[in-house]
Amino acid sequence: MSATPIHQNDQERAWQYAADLFSVLVSRDLKILYKRSSLGFGWALVTPLLQLFIFSFVFRRALRMEVQNYSSFVFIGVLVFGWFQGALSQCGGIITNSKSLVTQPGFPLTLLPHVMVSVRLFHFLIALPILFGLLCYQGIRPAWPWFSIPGLLVIQYLLIVGMAYPLASLNVIFRDTQHIVGVLLQLVMFVTPVFYSLDQVPERLHPWFLLNPMVGLIQSWRDVLLDGNWPDPVTLINLLVVGITLLIFGRKTFVAQSHCFAEEL
Repeated sequence: MSATPIHQNDQERAWQYAADLFSVLVSRDLKILYKRSSLGFGWALVTPLLQLFIFSFVFRRALRMEVQNYSSFVFIGVLVFGWFQGALSQCGGIITNSKSLVTQPGFPLTLLPHVMVSVRLFHFLIALPILFGLLCYQGIRPAWPWFSIPGLLVIQYLLIVGMAYPLASLNVIFRDTQHIVGVLLQLVMFVTPVFYSLDQVPERLHPWFLLNPMVGLIQSWRDVLLDGNWPDPVTLINLLVVGITLLIFGRKTFVAQSHCFAEEL
C-alpha cells in the first residue's frame, strides 16, 4: 500500500530537481553571455533594433514598400524570426560545447536544448515591451486577441525545441552541421515574410512558402498585434501538430544517440 506514495514522492523530487537544474543552467548561460558587458541585457536589443532601422529605411523609404504601420510590421517579423534563428544557429553546439556536463554521470542531457531555446526566449521577452511601445506610438491599442500571445509563444517554443534536438545530436557526429544551419537560416530569412508581406508574393508560390512554419507563425503574430484579429485556428492547429511531432521524434533521436556523445567528444 505504501509503494504508490513513495513512487509519487520520487517522481516529484525528480521533477523538482529537473526544474531547479533548468533554472540554474538558464541563469548560468545568461550570466556567461553578458559577463563584463557594459550594456548587459541591452545587447539583446541591439540586433533587432538595427534590423528594424535598416529594413525600415531600405524597404520603406528607398524601395517604397507600401505596408501600413511598416515599422511595427517589420519589428514583429524581426523578433519572431530572430528567436527562431538565434536558437537554431546555436543549438548545434549544445553538446559539443558542454563536454563537462555530457561526461557527468546521470546528467539529464535532454534539458540542454530547452535551456538554449529558453535563453533566446528571454531575449525575445526583453524586446516585447519595445514592440508594444511602438504599436502604441502608431495608434494600435491592445485588443482581446492579444490574450492568444501565450499560445503563440508555446507553439513557437515547441517548434524550435523540436528542431534543436536532432540538430544538436547530428552536430556531434558531423561538426559542419552548425555552420550549414547558420548559412541555411540566412537564406530562409529571405523566403520568410520578415520585411515584406506574403500578399506581395505571387499567389502560385504561396503553398511553397507555407511549408515554412515560420510564415504561418509570423502571420499569426501580425494578425493579433496589428489587425486585432484572432489567429487562424487551422494554422495554429497545424503548427501545434508539427511542433509536437518534431518534439517527440526529435527527442527520441537525441536520446537514442546520447549514449555515444561522450565517446565522440
